[in-house]
Amino acid sequence: MCAAIESGSSVLVIAELGMVGTMPQDLVKRYGSEFAIATAIYKGSGKKFFVSIAEQLDIPTTEPKYNKDGEPVGEKALTMDALKDEIAENMRADTLLIFPEAKRLTTGVRYWLEDAIANGVKVVCFAAANPQRDIFLEMLEVELELPTDRAIRETMQAEADRLGLKLDRSRLAELQPLAGRNPMLAKKVIRNERLGLNQEASPQHTQYVVIMPILIACLMAFGVVRFIGMGTRNKSLYIFGGVALIAGMTLKQVGQVRGARKRLGQ
Repeated sequence: MCAAIESGSSVLVIAELGMVGTMPQDLVKRYGSEFAIATAIYKGSGKKFFVSIAEQLDIPTTEPKYNKDGEPVGEKALTMDALKDEIAENMRADTLLIFPEAKRLTTGVRYWLEDAIANGVKVVCFAAANPQRDIFLEMLEVELELPTDRAIRETMQAEADRLGLKLDRSRLAELQPLAGRNPMLAKKVIRNERLGLNQEASPQHTQYVVIMPILIACLMAFGVVRFIGMGTRNKSLYIFGGVALIAGMTLKQVGQVRGARKRLGQ
């Protein structure tokens, strides 16, 4: 990731939920002397989002206010469109924008970032999966590896120390499988242990693997059998292929099918 940033590229970091942690702050510390950096999370208000970016880059968020005689009478806040233009005009090639939650970026923000990237601005986004659209298709993709078992044990021990919870090695070893290799779950397991919750009975934290594209592709392939049956005058193949083709088209309209669940940290 660092090599990509230093080469002048924008980066999409793929990290499982709970793995990002302090990474955005670490980037600010590492490159604070080399880049003008702003980090922001979109929380529903575009105005607040862009004001946060402008303030971190020392870009004005207000403009002079005049009375009806044309005399200055103070300052007024820039509109969101004016603010976006002001930021775009003041950003340079040594500007680095960091977005810890890329999935929250709206279409309008992404189009604005597209122009920024075209003008040389570096952008780092974090996401659990590649959204596969607009600016994300242009970014270099870097996938973070899961932490080692040792790192997870250290995270669990540090959280236990923070909470004043004493755990021996055997109990820590019993709890670690519940966290897998996910730092967020590691901390949650320790918090649950402190509260005395029955964690073995707790639902597992999972994310779904989408198999709809594969399923539709397979059914459409079976649809080819319909044409084979037509060419060979095999009525059975013709009927089977037709049913498979209709089933594939129906599933496509029904929507997304979720496949096997993948546990976080695995």
